[in-house]
Amino acid sequence: APGATTPLEFYETCQPHFTWTTDLLYTTPGQRTPLAATYTVEYLGNMVGGRRVLYNNQPLEVLMQMVVDSVKANEAVWFGCEVAKMFDLKRGILDLALHDYESVFGTEVCLGLSKAERLLYGESLMTHSVLFSGVSLDAENNPVKFRVENSWGDDSGDKGYIIMTQEWFREFVFEVIVDKKFASPEVLAVNEKEPKVLPAWDPMGALARC
Repeated sequence: APGATTPLEFYETCQPHFTWTTDLLYTTPGQRTPLAATYTVEYLGNMVGGRRVLYNNQPLEVLMQMVVDSVKANEAVWFGCEVAKMFDLKRGILDLALHDYESVFGTEVCLGLSKAERLLYGESLMTHSVLFSGVSLDAENNPVKFRVENSWGDDSGDKGYIIMTQEWFREFVFEVIVDKKFASPEVLAVNEKEPKVLPAWDPMGALARC
């Protein structure tokens, strides 16, 4: 039919414009998922015979620095987080100090467990994917806050943009995708390891199932 194209023709036309130069990095220390290792999730993926979804588990500081380096190079960074915690949607703020729960209830809310423990007990889970498009640094070039480009329209925050503190990043950001040029040889070497297969519905694969 006029205008029709085969899957192979589509691939040969479009593939030169897209190369697999990105790395999917995850951060969750703990006995279940040790750092400096790769993981995948059983039955995860939507194409028979396609590429496996691999997660390179690295320390949080490694992820944060690669986000900073990417944004400073004018490359936005896709990331996955649990968006509902400590979030003021109207004002567009993600901050652990947003509400003083301890003064009211006499205990911490959401933060009584470690990040790994919250995943283990089902208290935490990636629920949203968005973009880092800006970062604010202190005098020593340490990140203080990040600009997040959300996908829910321009009625919230600053025309749809959100400010995230680095403290919130540490607790509720779980994975990022960055160009491999921002990763060290040591981080890239982890991709060559045989991945551990986690059971179906493991929280590590939450966003890839969406």
